[in-house]
Amino acid sequence: MFKLEQNKTTVKTEIIAGLTTFMTMAYIIALNPNLLTNWDVGSPLWNGVFLATCIASAIGMFVMAFCANKPFAMAPGMGLNSFFAIVVGNIVGLTGMSYLESFQSALVIILIEGIIFIILSIFKIREKIVDAIPLGVRFGIAPAIGLMLLNIGLGSNCQIFSDKGGPFFVMRDFFGALTAKYAKEELIGSGYGEMVLAVATMFIGLFVIIFLNHKKVKGSVILGMLVASVVNWVAKILVFKTNPFEGLKTASWLPPFGDMAATTLFKFNFEGFMQIGWTTAITLVITFCIIDMFDTIGTLVGTASRAGMVDEKGNMPQMREALLADAVGTVAGACTGTSTVTTFVESASGVEAGGRTGLTALTTGIMFLACMFISPIAAIIPSAATSSALIYVGILMLSGLKNVNFEDITQAAPVALMLIAMPISSSIGHAIGIGLITYTIIKLITGKAKEVSILTYVLSLLFIIKFFVVM
Repeated sequence: MFKLEQNKTTVKTEIIAGLTTFMTMAYIIALNPNLLTNWDVGSPLWNGVFLATCIASAIGMFVMAFCANKPFAMAPGMGLNSFFAIVVGNIVGLTGMSYLESFQSALVIILIEGIIFIILSIFKIREKIVDAIPLGVRFGIAPAIGLMLLNIGLGSNCQIFSDKGGPFFVMRDFFGALTAKYAKEELIGSGYGEMVLAVATMFIGLFVIIFLNHKKVKGSVILGMLVASVVNWVAKILVFKTNPFEGLKTASWLPPFGDMAATTLFKFNFEGFMQIGWTTAITLVITFCIIDMFDTIGTLVGTASRAGMVDEKGNMPQMREALLADAVGTVAGACTGTSTVTTFVESASGVEAGGRTGLTALTTGIMFLACMFISPIAAIIPSAATSSALIYVGILMLSGLKNVNFEDITQAAPVALMLIAMPISSSIGHAIGIGLITYTIIKLITGKAKEVSILTYVLSLLFIIKFFVVM
């Protein structure tokens, strides 16, 4: 079914790759409901979003597995979920509805977005948009994603809180501190020891992954994460005198389906959506569409390039089916109760572990469904251990820079700006937009306007409007 021999892989490799992807993105299962409910942990809405995250992600991955046969995983996108939460808050202020009613109104926006994407995917319009991205810009997507993964691994993925507040981040607050004494006494305070453990955990995991990969050990990424996790757990028990498994004793293992049915499952508030106003509603739908479309395209193109799944023109086979899986996941998210489901950049960790077919995505999807029952186990994986994998994969994805012709300014300038824009903005879509605008303007001012396709002009104009009018 998955053409394993044709793709030069095995069942064992694909399952290990799927587990690797799952471990690097399992954080979204708890973080997504936290963001969408303002950290109202344990509330009926939180429980509903928690289950929606697991179910919608799994549905998207199953479509990816069986229709596209690609190893890409999906879940509610970071950035998009934060924007969704802001939109919900704005609807509360605009209409006076409760947060739950506003949440259910915002789900209508996600439903419309998903339906639009299904239509665009079926008629291959999204594929044409992919083709409109110049080859030089496409070459820069993978290394730019690599820098973003490095930024996530060394930054936002590992947060420390202390008596001094927080969150504190590894690169900014640990390595960025003037001295260790200053970080310990003035900046981070009581959380300094935990920060040291986090740094040690992620680098131990990184070096173990590199060593095992050098020895050609299968599953080096997931084994490195497990070693890092064990180091972290042992240190917490012996040095910090805390039990990292304490939460397992009181954890609930039964999925709160009743809360989901009462708060999010097919709970579209069309009446509340109408109160937003047509201009605002249309603007929001367009904004979600643009961000999601280019986040997904960027992740697919960048990760597929790293895995050698593209042809000499940078095109990936079964692109339409992969984009359709993303669209179906978004509709499933709207129906179950979560923000836009999109292809996750952490899929790169599974690809690096050897994942080449839909069996990888299927494995990750099954793990997401299992998390409805075993979420407490996923919660004990230290975030610093997942950072090890993100840093490693980020380093490897930088190799794509060798394909960029830095002698050609029409390639060098867009790629250079994408390289810095992607980690800073944490948005693949925004970075691609900046790359497209730069490419188009340089072609215009250098007298090569005819080399730019009409659709590329249109996309560049849309991004200019997005950045300066509706952002």
